[in-house]
Amino acid sequence: MGPLVGITVIELTAIGPVPMCGMLLGDLGAAVIRVDRPGGSPDPLRSPMGRNRRSVAVDLKHPDGAAVVLRLVTTADVLIEGMRSGVAERLGVGPEQCHGVNPGLVYGRMTGWGQEGPLAASAGHDIDYIAVAGALHAMGEAASPPAPPLNLVGDFGGGALYLACGVLAALLERNRSGAGQVVDAAMIDGVSSMLTMFHELSAMEMWTERRGDNLLDGGAPFYATYRTADGRFAAVGALEPQFFAALLDGLGLKGDVPAQHDRAAWPEMRCRFTVRFAQRTLAEWVETFSGTDACVAPVLTMSEAAQHPHTVARGGFTDVGGVRQPAPAPRFSRSRPEPPTAPVAPGTDTGAVLATAGFTTAEIAALRAAGTVA
Repeated sequence: MGPLVGITVIELTAIGPVPMCGMLLGDLGAAVIRVDRPGGSPDPLRSPMGRNRRSVAVDLKHPDGAAVVLRLVTTADVLIEGMRSGVAERLGVGPEQCHGVNPGLVYGRMTGWGQEGPLAASAGHDIDYIAVAGALHAMGEAASPPAPPLNLVGDFGGGALYLACGVLAALLERNRSGAGQVVDAAMIDGVSSMLTMFHELSAMEMWTERRGDNLLDGGAPFYATYRTADGRFAAVGALEPQFFAALLDGLGLKGDVPAQHDRAAWPEMRCRFTVRFAQRTLAEWVETFSGTDACVAPVLTMSEAAQHPHTVARGGFTDVGGVRQPAPAPRFSRSRPEPPTAPVAPGTDTGAVLATAGFTTAEIAALRAAGTVA
């Protein structure tokens, strides 16, 4: 039903961007088989990122573990993993070993630092990658330390999405060449790529490296957040002149503030906006700006966002296994994927997956008895 129906993905269990990428590919219709460690994670059944999977539990540290995975690879289109540089090779499931049994395999590697370079073997997390890429420095208020933007920028933006993009591009290329290849998706590379517009603005002398001093980092009073009378916040994004005019109309400040792009007057403008927004509740400001092009929106919690009328009207959330979660995205006019399936416990499908890969009943029993699979 989805655009990736017929594509089989092997996902070596990991955290963060790898399961997110697996979820995205599964949402698009791919058959995703997750290779879990025996014992598995503490609560896999309530993990939205674990949806649309079958699970086989294989001990990759067992002498026969790699052979089991390589046999699964023979009929797969994609393998994705998130181990440190060199670890997959030591376990016997690196690109060379996998391409030895399936030359057409797209092998997707997700790391923070990449497969080579001085930091390749170093540990790290989202905050480290976006720090070295230059993104973290630009986030937050001028007088405060940089503010981590959850782990959206490194793990999921520069990581999972770039890995998914690379995998899909490699699959398209395989249609022409017939050959697989390795996709080296490093979060530091993805985040740097995401910063392209800001490097462009810097080259045009339209962006400074002073945090909170620029058009899109909270420096501009018409692209910022303001506290309302009830302690909530309104987000303002009135960049274009016509939107700025609508903002002033709604605030009752038309003709009473300096020119929009007079940077010297921005502190005064911010002060006026701050005082005005503090005079009404968030609900009152939502009503005031409803139907206008002032680009003013309420800052909602995640639970509130799921219940917003616009999100509800679009079916932006769905229930999977009793857990409310974001619906698959993007949407397709013709190749509409099936509704997501609930996560399964590690090893739930071990027997069925191995049988599909050609293992006999006796072989599966022997692997269970040896502790290779569970």
